[in-house]
Amino acid sequence: MTPRTIVLDANVLMRAVLGRRVDRLLQRFASQVTFLAPEVAFDDVHEHLASVLTQRGEPRALQPALEKLARLRLAVRVVDPSEYEVMKPAALARISSRDPDDWPILACALALKCPIWTEDRDFFGTGVATWTTALVELYFANPNPGPEEH
Repeated sequence: MTPRTIVLDANVLMRAVLGRRVDRLLQRFASQVTFLAPEVAFDDVHEHLASVLTQRGEPRALQPALEKLARLRLAVRVVDPSEYEVMKPAALARISSRDPDDWPILACALALKCPIWTEDRDFFGTGVATWTTALVELYFANPNPGPEEH
């Protein structure tokens, strides 16, 4: 099987911390897929985790959630900015009108020539394949990617 690589958006990391499906997918495909995310994606989850849990009425779940976020670093390799910063101008040109804060995610995908796992529509039409949680398993299981998946 061809090794797979995918960049995770912060919203997918948040789902991995708070839900079950993403966490199960990460565990199930860990030996077949390289999961990547820039540090800013982890920072974004860390920054918003308390407010999300408070909105859910679960403020006491913060410490276990932070611990789970820390453990995610074992499954998701943090991409050093030196690996993607060269793609910042191209990423900003493609996403700045939607959400310029997402440029590191897009720059990672452009630099590493891989798709993005996201629930965010801001990446659609940027020239990089995107996968949602509902369909990402198809990408993980397909040994022969099409040109749109590179």
